[in-house]
Order: sequence, then C-alpha cells, then structure tokens
Amino acid sequence: MDAVKIIENALKEGRKYLMEHEAKSICQQYGMSVTRFKVAKDLNEALNYAKEIGYPVVFKIVSPDIIHKSDVGGVIVNIKNEEEAINAYKRIMENIARNKPDARIVGILVQEMAPAGLEVIVGAIKDPQFGHTVMFGLGGIFVEILKDVTFRITPLTIEDAMEMIREIKGYPLLKGYRGQPPADENTIIDIIMKTSKLLTDFPQISQLDLNPIFVYEKGAKIVDARIILE
Repeated sequence: MDAVKIIENALKEGRKYLMEHEAKSICQQYGMSVTRFKVAKDLNEALNYAKEIGYPVVFKIVSPDIIHKSDVGGVIVNIKNEEEAINAYKRIMENIARNKPDARIVGILVQEMAPAGLEVIVGAIKDPQFGHTVMFGLGGIFVEILKDVTFRITPLTIEDAMEMIREIKGYPLLKGYRGQPPADENTIIDIIMKTSKLLTDFPQISQLDLNPIFVYEKGAKIVDARIILE
C-alpha cells in the first residue's frame, strides 16, 4: 500500500497515529533503509516470518491503541530460536491482556534484530506558524539525557543537512572516536533529505520520529519509526 493510501486509511479509521509497520512502509517508499519486518496475524505466521527473516529477531505488538509498546510489555528483543519465539509471542499476548485489555490487536511485528551501530535520531514537528521543523541528534537514550540536537525548517538543502550533523556536540562520535569506525555521514544526509521531502509531500504529518537509527561505517537502518497525523 502506498503512502497516500496508508495515511488516507488511518484518517478514515479516525486514527492520528500510524502503526509502526505503516510508518516503516512509508519510509521504505521514500528510499530509506529500515529493518526487515512483517506483520504476523498469529503464532504460526510469526514463526514462519522469523525463520524467513532469520534469527535473532524482535517481536512487537501491533495495535492502533498502543503507541508506547514497551510500557505495556509489548516488545521482546533478541529472540534467538523457535522456542524463544513461541515463549515471546505468548508473553507479549499475556502482557497486553493484563496491561491493555481493551486494545485492538492487529498482530505481531516480526523484525530483524539489527546489528548495533551508532544511534542517531531524525525527527520532525509541525509548528502552526513556521511549518515543519526537522531535528537531528544522537539517538536512543542520548536524545533524552543529553538533548544534543539541532533543527532546521523545511524544505531542507543538502547544505542544511550537513550543517545539522556537524553542529551537534556529539559530532566527534560520528567522525570515529577512540578506534571506533566513522559513521556514514552521506547516508544520514540522505535520510534527512528524504524526511524533508516526505514532510513537504504530506503537510498533514504533525510529528515524526525515526529513533533509533543505527548508523554503520557504510549504510544505516531505521529501527523504529513513528508518524502522527494532524
């Protein structure tokens, strides 16, 4: 399903929050690299998809009523084999039944367990006066603790994206620090520019978070994606 239909369907259903697989599908359509994923409707599908994607995998609950999946026990990472997958599936369903019993369940997102990389975030928020503002910074827990981020108003130029990357205090980490390989700046620039294009194409997006993005010496993978509509 293309981005227009994904957003139209969500709005028709009265949803402002895109489920993770929907947000990731839109990122894919804009040429961004995301972790491989499939939505399983039941345990058998989850096991088949885990085998197809290849262990280790991550299981996440898929529900239009659950935004913060970890808070309700809806995420289990580093599932290494079929036995662990069965246990993880059952545990997630038990957690949701206990913590969010009224939630509508679409299924389980089966996602590859991406190799660890330098974590960055690309985000955006829509200001009533200025329009979309794109944010870049160190991702994961760093964005919450250090708040080492920078901003630009869309539409962005490549020069804007380069400046955003180099303005953060953590930029030496991207260049390679104490024997660590440098992160692929060109891929980060590419993600920032494609995010700017996405926001220009869909002014009804009010908030976007790609966090974390694992950046490697060559390439990157978006591990989690969130899009909220007006």
